[in-house]
Amino acid sequence: MPWTDESCKTLKAMWCDGRSAREVAGRLGVTRNAVIGKANRMGLKHNSNALRAEEPAPPKSPLQLTERMCRWPIGHPGEADFHFCGAQRAPGRPYCEEHCCLAYRGRTPEAA
Repeated sequence: MPWTDESCKTLKAMWCDGRSAREVAGRLGVTRNAVIGKANRMGLKHNSNALRAEEPAPPKSPLQLTERMCRWPIGHPGEADFHFCGAQRAPGRPYCEEHCCLAYRGRTPEAA
């Protein structure tokens, strides 16, 4: 995809606002890797703290998860910072898109 001035402006605005590469990619109709690569080539710094105040705390226990939340464990059980991802699940999967890529890599589409 050729990057236009408009798409570069959108990328810059969303990236600097702390939006995820997945969100930016969905808005622009490109892949997550294309967004990350272009942001790096543009020398953009990701403001990951920009959205933290708006986001709810990640679920700490399985009882706090809803049926729509990603169940990918982060950290080690028993440690204070252990939690679950809690992002929007991919349809028909227990994990979000990002964690599905990790969980199902190397499998054929039929096996996944």
